[in-house]
Amino acid sequence: MNAVELENVGFTYDGDSFVLEDICTTVREGEFVCILGGNGSGKSTLAKHINALLAPDKGSARVLGYDTSDPENLYFIRSSAGMVFQNPDDQLVASPIENDVAFGPENLGVPSSELRERVTQSLAQVGLQGFEGKDTNALSGGQKQRVAIAGILAMRPKILVLDEASAMLDPRGRSGLMKVCNQLHEQGMTIIMITHFMEEVVHADRVLVLDDGHIALEGTPEEVLTQAQALESLSLDVPLAVKISLSLREAGMPVGVHVSEEALVDELAQLLGGQGGAA
Repeated sequence: MNAVELENVGFTYDGDSFVLEDICTTVREGEFVCILGGNGSGKSTLAKHINALLAPDKGSARVLGYDTSDPENLYFIRSSAGMVFQNPDDQLVASPIENDVAFGPENLGVPSSELRERVTQSLAQVGLQGFEGKDTNALSGGQKQRVAIAGILAMRPKILVLDEASAMLDPRGRSGLMKVCNQLHEQGMTIIMITHFMEEVVHADRVLVLDDGHIALEGTPEEVLTQAQALESLSLDVPLAVKISLSLREAGMPVGVHVSEEALVDELAQLLGGQGGAA
């Protein structure tokens, strides 16, 4: 089954100009998809369609087979597609941490006997074992975002949607958040991440680039992120590894165009090692 199916989705806030138009894509269960785009490209609006916070004005959106436009499906969809927003302070609702993480599943009617287990397990999944009694206000930005994710995980969703969840974090916090997302993906969870940080896109299964409410580029990270001219025309950064790869190729070095710095370093080590051995 597909986790998300968007067919000719169009959406307008004012009834006139479309923020999204003719969006057609699917996300398979267990897939890690990153969505890129400049300011005003429609990324957050698209994310809200996956959680049924918004419904299409044209076309259709289905989550785990359920039509998001049907009010009777909203409870199932919002329970199944958990959403983490940019600012964790907007999502944390209680203190200490264990109360905040328990808030969502408790409102879903999860019995008290199961709540403790869910809280403990969810905090372990985000690397915050033993933090149950800590005050949420005393945490760093990265830790708060992990608590927000734990609160979603405690509701046992099948899809995790992150709407620029790393935007307010420092590099260490972003790295920690990506580690959590990669681990959840390895466990089989569907991850949909809206971001503008290229280093977060490298390990995705697939990338969508939005421009003015349309899908401008779509494919694997290698297929999308190596299109340097196209990315620059969309006011997006070109990954450092791609820039270096292209510069080396222009200088005559026979290297591939890599999206990850690790892969580029590995190939350079092999090339230089081979040259050393031949000498």
